[in-house]
Order: sequence, then C-alpha cells, then structure tokens
Amino acid sequence: MSTSRVVTRTLRLSQSASRRLAARAAREGTTATALLDRLIREGVDQLDHPGIVFRGPMTDRRAALVAGPDVWEVVARLQELDGPVDRRIELLSAKSSLHTAKIKIAIEYARDHGNEIIERIGRNREAAEAIRRTTTMRAPNLERDHLTLVTPLRE
Repeated sequence: MSTSRVVTRTLRLSQSASRRLAARAAREGTTATALLDRLIREGVDQLDHPGIVFRGPMTDRRAALVAGPDVWEVVARLQELDGPVDRRIELLSAKSSLHTAKIKIAIEYARDHGNEIIERIGRNREAAEAIRRTTTMRAPNLERDHLTLVTPLRE
C-alpha cells in the first residue's frame, strides 16, 4: 500500500508484542513487517487526525470517521454541493446525521491525503457508471422477463 521508498530499521519489541504481531499477521495472511508498516502508518494518521479510523481488508484499507462514513464519501458529497466550503459543510450536516465537526475532521484528513481520497472517489464513480451502463443495457430484458413471470401459463 505504501508508495514510499523502503528503509531498513531495527526495532526492539517485547516478546508479547512480537508474538501478537506474528499471530495477527498470520491470521491476515501477511508478513509481520507488512502488518507493522500498516499499523504505524494508520496509527500515526489516527494520532494526527483524532476521529479517524481505518476499515477494510489489508489490500484495500480506507480512512473513515468513527461511527460514520468513509472520508472519501464525505468529500464526494461535499463536491456535489454548491457554494463556499462553510456553506457546503452546513448543507451536508443538515442533510445527514453528521455533525459539522465530523465533516471538518474528514476535510482535514483529505487535505493531508488528497491523492488517496481523489483516487477512491474516481474508482467509485467509475464503478457506479459501469453499473448504470449494465442496468440500462439489461432494462428491456428485465421488463420482458418480468412479464413472463406474471403472465399466467396456458395449458
């Protein structure tokens, strides 16, 4: 997941921490080094941005608000609204159950991790468009199949 250059670092861990790290890495199907790298990055991000947690599988982690949506979802909704940022924050808060403070936490995280958030928004929009195209192509067939199911069978 990390795109930065790899550096070699020696760390001293307690036996207990080492055992727990190895056991967790084994459960996740990864190496202790990869898990430790993820935990450090996410842990520092959580310290830098209180109110942020991480969700998803090892191969597709994403930042989210505690007891709330993913950060990219908040940013995507804000992009859909018009007006100055403060006005969009107020509008989103009024339209959702998100307090303005949580929306601001998401914005701050997104400012520090812009490429990650923009990339995820783009992937979501591409997936939504692919679903729309597929649904549009299948719509006539669904209608025909639906009629077949509700038309009484003749003997």
